[in-house]
Amino acid sequence: MRHPVRTAASVAAVALTLAACSSGGDDAGAGATDEGPITLDYWAWGTAQQPMVDAWNAAHPDVQVKRTDAGGGTDSSAKLVTATRAENAPDVAIVEYNTLPAMIVAGVATDISEHVDGLDSEFAPGVWNQVTFDGATYGVPQDAGPQALTYNKKRFDELGIEVPTTWEEFADAAEKVHEADPDAYLTTYAPAEFGGFAGYAQQAGSEWWSVDGDAWTVDFDDEASVAVADYWEDLVDRDLVLAEPLLTPEWNAQLNKGDILSWPAGLWAAGVLYGVAEESAGDWAMAPLPQWTEGDSSVGFQGGSAVVVTTSAEHPEAAAEFARWMGTSDEAAAAQIEQGQYPASLSGQELTLESDPPLLMPEQEDYWEIAARITQDTIPEISWGPDVNVASSAFQDAMSKAVTNGTPFRDALTRTEDEVVADMEKSGFDVTQK
Repeated sequence: MRHPVRTAASVAAVALTLAACSSGGDDAGAGATDEGPITLDYWAWGTAQQPMVDAWNAAHPDVQVKRTDAGGGTDSSAKLVTATRAENAPDVAIVEYNTLPAMIVAGVATDISEHVDGLDSEFAPGVWNQVTFDGATYGVPQDAGPQALTYNKKRFDELGIEVPTTWEEFADAAEKVHEADPDAYLTTYAPAEFGGFAGYAQQAGSEWWSVDGDAWTVDFDDEASVAVADYWEDLVDRDLVLAEPLLTPEWNAQLNKGDILSWPAGLWAAGVLYGVAEESAGDWAMAPLPQWTEGDSSVGFQGGSAVVVTTSAEHPEAAAEFARWMGTSDEAAAAQIEQGQYPASLSGQELTLESDPPLLMPEQEDYWEIAARITQDTIPEISWGPDVNVASSAFQDAMSKAVTNGTPFRDALTRTEDEVVADMEKSGFDVTQK
């Protein structure tokens, strides 16, 4: 059973204390100062970011934005913490949803509630809840990454495989694929994919972190997560899925040969696959993620990010206005869609319905309609703990060893939980381990 937790109260409480100590400089308004245009420093990765910044700068001569690519989500978040402590952090930054609680605790992200009042109506509840803690808002959602199934339709048709709608059907399809073509696999189980496994577990009803007041509960090896681990272990043991890292030269070669037939991942998967298998464009399609319980279309997030105003911002009002624009304007959404990113805002998602499908599946005319339905089915309450980075590292190490050594995958969850609890206790959190 899923037990929703809408807020992370103790995270917010710590963050508010930190923010009060370092709330940034005084804002002379959201426009130009006596010295000329305001310049905001913005840290963000990804191909969509510069076109979005260029569109903002063209429309806002009084507030110009300078973008720096500080690396992907993990790298950027670590650098943000270091830069905040050194008092040289940027004014605005992209932060992945699952690392936002850690950025609040570290005093990186500031409360922007007063600047985004009423903005929640621009987003689906499952998206908006990713940036709201204890009634305070710490960012504006920019893109959404609910899980879906991207699959090689051409190869499915060649092998007579029906698109699975449940995970039970998915396992049956994996067996049929390998029987029809011993060199082919339905998908890959990548042991280092913390976000992917987290999404599967959330869909099954898991809640790895929960909080009541100041008391945290951590439970990585709950019944649902163990069932997910056992499911994938069975497929790996029967050699029905490929157990290896994603996006390596070897994996890319197999994908291009048509020996890897699907990728259950965030909606961003189409863009990634096009980047490594452009010649197979037109062979692919997207469908909803298989269901653990038939009839329950809920899915978890695998990725997605928000624009946050940092506690170091010299012009927090202007920075918040930029964050709003990046998350809700049609101009920003158009730039995202062109680069293959799925907007978080409802208006941006409506704009996709007027857009061509991704380059990977140019003939799937209903791509964006399916994407919209999947987004609406995203689980509305997903709690992330204050040390996702520790959890991710521990999971990757433990699960990789389990795959290599042939030990139970469920034990990797227990080891991950032990490390997460130890880290939280060391940081002073009141933690209960189930």
